[in-house]
Amino acid sequence: MEAVIGLLLMLLRVSHGVETPCDGRQDGAQCYGALGGTVVLQLMDSASEISRYQLFKNEKRILDGRKNKIVSNVIADRSSFTPSDGTFRINDLSRTDGGEYTLTIFDSDGFISEQRTLQLIIQGVETYCDGRQDGAQCYGALGGTVVLQLMDSTSEISRYQLFKNTTAILPGTKNKIVSNLIADRSSFTLSNGTFRIKDLSRTDSGEYTLTIFDSNGFISEQRTLQLIFQVPVSSVLLVSECLSQGEMRVSCSSEGGDSPQYSWTLDGHTLTDTQLLPGNNEANNITLRQDVSGQLTCSVKNHVSSVSKTKTISTCDHSLLILSLSAAVVILILIGIAVCFEKAEGSSVRRRVEHQENSVMMVEMKSSPCDLCAASHLA
Repeated sequence: MEAVIGLLLMLLRVSHGVETPCDGRQDGAQCYGALGGTVVLQLMDSASEISRYQLFKNEKRILDGRKNKIVSNVIADRSSFTPSDGTFRINDLSRTDGGEYTLTIFDSDGFISEQRTLQLIIQGVETYCDGRQDGAQCYGALGGTVVLQLMDSTSEISRYQLFKNTTAILPGTKNKIVSNLIADRSSFTLSNGTFRIKDLSRTDSGEYTLTIFDSNGFISEQRTLQLIFQVPVSSVLLVSECLSQGEMRVSCSSEGGDSPQYSWTLDGHTLTDTQLLPGNNEANNITLRQDVSGQLTCSVKNHVSSVSKTKTISTCDHSLLILSLSAAVVILILIGIAVCFEKAEGSSVRRRVEHQENSVMMVEMKSSPCDLCAASHLA
């Protein structure tokens, strides 16, 4: 039972987010990734004490490393391995990424000390839409699945037809489906009135019209819905910097994703005006007031996906800021003095007048933009 519950929770995470973690330190682990999303595979605790390791996808070696050094990564353009925590991150997942992954660990003598496998299963993002209201807007992810709620049940409906634009794709009568033009990748459930379409392509977008007939063959109800495609949001990056007055500016960015929407929380609670400088809490850039610290989370979502990133932030050190500013001022002063010396030496003209018995040096100064500096130099 626990295994079933764990699997359901994993599937739920894949359906509602495109970044999924998986602990592959146990032999035979099953990992799930969302099509077009990111999976983070925990291969080991750390690579620092491992003489050599190799990761194979089916029978092809894709990662080779020695301790904290990555020797090669065949898919480096969309993946990264972090030796310090032993995680292998694969972005922009495709169905070809699914399969068996084998990690082989060698000892200092070059012999295999450990070997374990994991299965990576790629699934499309699944979205749900209630199409029982006329004019509903529904969203699906490319390659994913959409579940359209067309009616409560067909048991009391004499006859119905679902059109995609002008083509009838699903005619039925009460508890009987007459035909389904896309039956190879869709199914209609009579008992709850849901129409499920998988392996979505851009040609699936458009207007869907449900026509319901009464027992006399007349139209009793007709309603439409629009199916729109969006690219899922991918991984999120948080970057913070301290400002001159001790505030902190934080930027949140994500890879991919159509029409991303941003939201922020601190220690699980929405940011308040006492923590946030005037601005938009739903923007991807925010500025925190002085002395704000804790677990800051940026969530990015659209209609087909949701991803979040959490970072521990500390207050900016005012003393460091003051020292930095003081050092900058001192440097500017020294530069200014050096410039003054250079100008003073370049603009001065010396004349030497000699007397027979007592030698006297006379110095005549022409006007200079830095007289004070020149005088100090002559002194």
